[in-house]
Amino acid sequence: MSAFDMVFASGRLHYLGRAMAATCGRGGVRDEKSEGDGATPRGILRIAALMYRPDRVAPPAPWAIPIYPGDVWCDDPAHPSYNQFCRAPLQASHEQMRRADPQYDIVLITDWNWPNAHPGVGSAIFMHQWSRPGAPTAGCIATARSNVLWLAARVELGTRLIIR
Repeated sequence: MSAFDMVFASGRLHYLGRAMAATCGRGGVRDEKSEGDGATPRGILRIAALMYRPDRVAPPAPWAIPIYPGDVWCDDPAHPSYNQFCRAPLQASHEQMRRADPQYDIVLITDWNWPNAHPGVGSAIFMHQWSRPGAPTAGCIATARSNVLWLAARVELGTRLIIR
């Protein structure tokens, strides 16, 4: 482990000497992850992308990718685009990246089961703003908006996220 690793454990996210309240999936942290279980996978993930809503926030880093209407994430294990960023229309099951609520105004995308997805192992482990303080996610890591903004300005591609 290095001083530049993010570490999530017991409801806290630690990065660059800062500790912040954070939540994980409603299914808890698990060694075995499957699609739809609501769990957060235990292990070492890496930040693979940073996305943001350009109509709501400024680019948080030079390498951030804007989220536009029609941007979706495929979560259908039977579809060839499983666990991939896609554009609507998509007939397969998917999650809207451009949401009405602010949860995905800034999203750190991890490399969980990506880029070569194995069907059913789980998709879309993101770091994003929580819906309310302490609320669990569908498997992602979530924290306060101010923390997401702070993280997005400091992380780099490949930053490790260690989930314990």
